[in-house]
Amino acid sequence: MTRRFQPSLVGGLFIGIVSSLPIVGGANACCCLWVVLGGLLTVYLQRQAHAGALDAAEALLGGLVAGLVGSIISTAVSAMLYAVSGDQVLEQIRTYLEGNAQMPAEIKDRVESLLGARNAPVMIALISALVTVPMYSVFGMLGALLGFALFGKKPKPETPS
Repeated sequence: MTRRFQPSLVGGLFIGIVSSLPIVGGANACCCLWVVLGGLLTVYLQRQAHAGALDAAEALLGGLVAGLVGSIISTAVSAMLYAVSGDQVLEQIRTYLEGNAQMPAEIKDRVESLLGARNAPVMIALISALVTVPMYSVFGMLGALLGFALFGKKPKPETPS
């Protein structure tokens, strides 16, 4: 069982670590670049591990698991970084709220009350998880589909004529 999901775990580790890096992780804003590449890496590793043809469903499952693992790692690392530099993050959020004139006052007040609560780190981690888990899962599967198109089938040996 573990051997079956080993490529997915490696792909998820790649997604989680690279997405959590402060500057490099910003590339995820470009169509979840690191998540798609993690799904692609998963299928590449699956292809290397299988002797026969790789099934599309197996590739999609691998991308889904890689996205799930990556989102959990990314959320955990982000929560740890928040615990270290939480005051700076809160100030950045407050500055953004003050500078955004289009945001309704009710939403600003609600966010401000959440940030002032004692459990703000838990709320931020929960909101992050609620966003990243489904998003990383979908983009991990999209990366797996791309990987399946590129690496999915081994070329058939040519028959001598």
